[in-house]
Amino acid sequence: MVLAPMAGITNRAFRRLCRESGAGLYVSEMITSRALVERNEATLLMASFEPDESPRSVQLYGVDPDTVAAAVRILVSEDRADHIDLNMGCPVPKVTRRGGGAALPWKRDLFADLISAAVRASEEEAAKRGIDPPPVTVKMRKGIDDDHLTYLDAGRIAAEAGVAWVALHARTAAQLYGGEADWPAISRLVEELAPTGVPVLGNGDIWTGHDAVAMIDQTGCAGVVVGRGCLGRPWLFGQLAQAMNGQPISAEPDLAEVVRVMYRHAELLCDLYGEDKGSRDFRKHVAWYLKGFSVGSTLRRALALSSSLAELAGLLAEIDQDQQYSADAAARPRGRTSGQRAVALPDGWLNSQAIAADESATLCEAELAVSGG
Repeated sequence: MVLAPMAGITNRAFRRLCRESGAGLYVSEMITSRALVERNEATLLMASFEPDESPRSVQLYGVDPDTVAAAVRILVSEDRADHIDLNMGCPVPKVTRRGGGAALPWKRDLFADLISAAVRASEEEAAKRGIDPPPVTVKMRKGIDDDHLTYLDAGRIAAEAGVAWVALHARTAAQLYGGEADWPAISRLVEELAPTGVPVLGNGDIWTGHDAVAMIDQTGCAGVVVGRGCLGRPWLFGQLAQAMNGQPISAEPDLAEVVRVMYRHAELLCDLYGEDKGSRDFRKHVAWYLKGFSVGSTLRRALALSSSLAELAGLLAEIDQDQQYSADAAARPRGRTSGQRAVALPDGWLNSQAIAADESATLCEAELAVSGG
């Protein structure tokens, strides 16, 4: 079970809540490789972990093989990570229009060079330290759109480059987060990579523990990656562990317990960022935590504008906490649900699956601190 990297969400505070709830691998927010190489202070904080966090998992985003390799060398040589995931699934227009994210696997040669550079850098730096190399993995989408699918080719290339696993978000970039995930595509990738021995993890529409078991049963994947399903529900990882182990799945918490988790989440964010920034950062989580509960719109708005722990505590005390969790709300999509749209790409990007010199120049502008998709 893997917590998917989500920008602005999977910081140390949220990862702690998930870890306290169950077992799994909890990945950091997406780290831009160039910012890491330039030792940006905010980026270094994003790539930091609690003393008891193990394994330490970092997701890197990059478009230049040399820069990605340099970032991997920093992570390994400075003992900053035990696992490195490469983002190849970001559907955000300001990234794809420059050829990054989910657009990049279309250029097979660049994709191969980037994955190989990361694996090689991990192995070489680990050899210098006399340790086992942190495994390198890749997370990607099916492709740009239904007419430009890349996941089977990209999966083979990644396996040949030596990745430890491939995770597939079973949507195209054009789908964004709408519609249903294409679980049969996960099955096809499992079959494609079976001769290589490289496992496939599935991502998309895991809202409950039962969904995780169903994905594994239906696709043959080796594990699941969970993103939006745990927004406002860090306890989902406990339910996932129970489902995977064939145990009875715990009931959803009542509102009193949800309120307790909300305040603890805010406290952890304030410990991480300071009370002002931490309180503001928590605001985005309010609607996710309260999904399915009867809480008046005025109080909801006030909670989403709270600026201190004391103010948050006072507002939470006003909630009628004698409410049970809605099973229907737990099983419904949460977070971003935006649907189909054309993917922004560089001019002529689809004309060839080999990278051209002028396209390499465009890619230099693609390293932006945006969602990992």
